[in-house]
Amino acid sequence: MGEGQHERDLAFAPGLPWRVLHIEGGPTLTVVSIAWLHRRGPAMRAALESQHLSAPEAAHAGKLILPKRRLDWFAGRLAVKSAVAAHFWRHSDTRVRTRDVHVEVETKGLRAGKPHVDLPLGVGLAHSGDFAVAACGPNTIGVDLERNRPMGPHFADLLAVPPAVEPGARRRLEDMPLPLRWACKEAVLKAFGFGLRFDPREVRLTTWCPDGGFTWRLGPEIAAYAPPGDSGSYRSLVREIDGYAFALVWR
Repeated sequence: MGEGQHERDLAFAPGLPWRVLHIEGGPTLTVVSIAWLHRRGPAMRAALESQHLSAPEAAHAGKLILPKRRLDWFAGRLAVKSAVAAHFWRHSDTRVRTRDVHVEVETKGLRAGKPHVDLPLGVGLAHSGDFAVAACGPNTIGVDLERNRPMGPHFADLLAVPPAVEPGARRRLEDMPLPLRWACKEAVLKAFGFGLRFDPREVRLTTWCPDGGFTWRLGPEIAAYAPPGDSGSYRSLVREIDGYAFALVWR
């Protein structure tokens, strides 16, 4: 496992087991290779589960009959737990065992499915293709990962640049690949815990910055349910990396 690396080292390489990275002045990330886990034999995967899962989590994993479902679920839990443990170590010199980090999800309401931990931290999680990626920080956080792929007319409509955007920003946004636009919108929706319960057009991209950041505003339907605060109080990162679109937002 790589530790102490920074955003510039962010990569999605199937052969790397899992890596911990730190965004300067921001959250901690963990990238877990589902492909690498898949290539391990059942005995090694069982040993990893025993090392990183609590007893209730191990019991839940045992109920997941489909091998791919179990593998994806474990990769996500490993990503979140490793990000939390690394964040604690980096910011407080406190060692937290991954098996002692309990990952739960909201079960009801608009935020059903949003992950959280039993510690005073915000976490985010995304899966795509060969990877699970988790983010951890002291406040609200959202992350999305999308394997680059062709997107048809329906997605082009969902991802169209709003007409009110200033002309210079509009040109940049129209040059932005569709998977990047989708990842940005999903990262914002996940930060609020809504996922795709709202129309993605309710997240209206307003700039795509040369430094890899982006800005947005919320449409009226979603704004009524979003936590108080201005979208300008969020920081962001968006990149095309190794055939994936990656987006992160945090406060």
